[in-house]
Formats: sequence, C-alpha cells, structure tokens
Amino acid sequence: MKFVINVLSSSAAPSTRRALRFAQAVLAAGHEIVRVFFYQDGVLSASNNLVVAQDQQDIAQQWQAFIAEHELDAVVCIAAALRRGVLDQAEAQRFGRGAVNLAEGYQLSGLGQLHDGLQQADRLISFGGE
Repeated sequence: MKFVINVLSSSAAPSTRRALRFAQAVLAAGHEIVRVFFYQDGVLSASNNLVVAQDQQDIAQQWQAFIAEHELDAVVCIAAALRRGVLDQAEAQRFGRGAVNLAEGYQLSGLGQLHDGLQQADRLISFGGE
C-alpha cells in the first residue's frame, strides 16, 4: 500500500510524534511512503532553528533523520513556511532575509505537491491540526 502522510502540528505536539511512529511502522511493514507533506504548524519540523529542552525528545530532529535515512520525499508547504519564517536559500534571497533555516532533505513547494502525491497513493493519513 502507498501512503501520503500529512503533518499539521508542530514538533511539540503529540500528533507529530504519532505521525513519525506511523511512518516508521508503514515502512517496517513493507509499505511505501509516496510523500510526507508538512502543512500549517507542521512546517516547523523542517526548521533548523528549533531548540528542544534536554529532557524532551527532539521530534523534529527525529523526522529529519528518518527522512534522510529512507530518502523520503518531504515537502513543506511554501505558504505556511513563509508565514512561520521557514526559508530556503531562494526564498531568503527573494524576500531579502539573511537567514536560511530549512533543514536538509526538505523542499518548499505548494499544495499541488500534496495533490500530486494523492494521485499516486492509496491512502492519505493526516496527523494534527488540533
């Protein structure tokens, strides 16, 4: 079975941790992840600027490692990212900002990428948006 996973909450939310555990289980069961789409506050998981207290799990870093390890297509909604200050090199230059903080392995793109993933997948599973 092919899945698109839609992450809507920040890495501090329990639903983002559940999304990661679900994604791990999908691959462990031999299924495929067509795309992971980060939307709304979920885009914050793609920021290199998050700092987590020492007594908490760094779910954003765990997502980044998981995406890199499995070479997943990780797309961050560009509109949501810009509103939350998550920028790649092109957008930082475009808006005259000095900081680039989009983590490696992610790409900024529009909702069309979510739609495209849905055309290839059997299931869309969304987490968050509390």
